[in-house]
Amino acid sequence: MPEVSIITPCFNSSKFLKETIQSVMAQTFTDWEWLITDDCSSDDSVEIIQKINDPRIVLTLSEKNGGAGHARNLSLEKAQGKYITFLDADDFWESNFLDEMVSFMKKEKAELAYSNYARCDENLNPTIADFQADKEVNFDNLLKTCRLSLLSSMYDSERVGKEYFPAGSKREDHVMWLNLLKKIPVGKPLNKTMAKYRMHASSISRKKTNIMKDQYLVYKDYMHFSTFKSWYYTANWALNGFMKYSKLFN
Repeated sequence: MPEVSIITPCFNSSKFLKETIQSVMAQTFTDWEWLITDDCSSDDSVEIIQKINDPRIVLTLSEKNGGAGHARNLSLEKAQGKYITFLDADDFWESNFLDEMVSFMKKEKAELAYSNYARCDENLNPTIADFQADKEVNFDNLLKTCRLSLLSSMYDSERVGKEYFPAGSKREDHVMWLNLLKKIPVGKPLNKTMAKYRMHASSISRKKTNIMKDQYLVYKDYMHFSTFKSWYYTANWALNGFMKYSKLFN
């Protein structure tokens, strides 16, 4: 069985998919499987993936368009690796990402780890300062701000078990990380930049107020907090998000 399972949802990603593929194929660590689920793309994403001649890549075609969380879950069901990591179809890893992360997980005996990542425009040019993995994360501090990004995190599924994404949430990644951190004391930081996150124009312009309701439901519906407690953490999340981005522009 492979040591690492890479989980990727794909939906109409042909514009950037080839670069993402190149970044995985260039990894110096080679004991991986790549589980890609296409979420009913209407472009040529599937054809691009099918042209890759590598038995480590497993392509699943979703029967319905269920969103990124649903697509990730379909891949997670098939994952056999000890370590689980995620890479969206428009993001990018440096060639040492898997090597560094697996070595760090083993050295630190970590159940969950995360690294720095560069925040870039659509051409992978740095836009604002790199996100820094500079502190341990736990359930309590993750309630106030989500420091874990899918493209720069890894967890040990043998020790923790697989953690699936909830249906119905638009903040499914945050819910998933919170549920994972209910099981373990901390996630450990690796302060190296080994990944690039594309900040698309649509996501950059999106205001925090547009997703505050979705974030509130993370606490109310999925963590089962009281109304007051849910609004308290939503306010903290919004404030931390504002501070995180407002002072980091180059």
